[in-house]
Amino acid sequence: MGRVRSRIDVSDNQPIGKRWHTREDSGLRIDRALRWWHDDEPIEHPKIIELFNQGLVPTGDGRFQLKVGADWCFVQVEDAAYAVVAVDWVSERGWYLRLSDRTGEPLEPASLQIDSEGVLTCAVKSGQAKARFSRDAQFALGEHLEQDDQGYWLVLPQGRFRVRADAG
Repeated sequence: MGRVRSRIDVSDNQPIGKRWHTREDSGLRIDRALRWWHDDEPIEHPKIIELFNQGLVPTGDGRFQLKVGADWCFVQVEDAAYAVVAVDWVSERGWYLRLSDRTGEPLEPASLQIDSEGVLTCAVKSGQAKARFSRDAQFALGEHLEQDDQGYWLVLPQGRFRVRADAG
């Protein structure tokens, strides 16, 4: 006698309290403080956070993808996608940023902003993403900031650059 096959309802296999995800709706997000979350639960394992930071890339249309090997999905980013973890002075060329994805790039001084909490941000990844300065990075760069009645200025050998107030 042959076996009878029945159709399996995929929803029967779904863990209780969880939902199925797609590449478009992965349940992954980065909050304003640059913490990773999945379905509103914090991701806390340092190796996973490191992997995710290194796999995050801007798509060019304002969204971000997480790429791990051949797999990818979109990630919701609340504010900045990257952290500036350190800054280095590179002779007369200016400041070099070390980012949370373990890449680095020169600071574009005109992109420097200060948010409502007093934290510095700037444009990175060819202007496709925003980076938020860590305390250490902000402290290092802060030694080269001046304040007057018009606001803050970054002082470099090639001139002074206004630090704009972040409208967001």
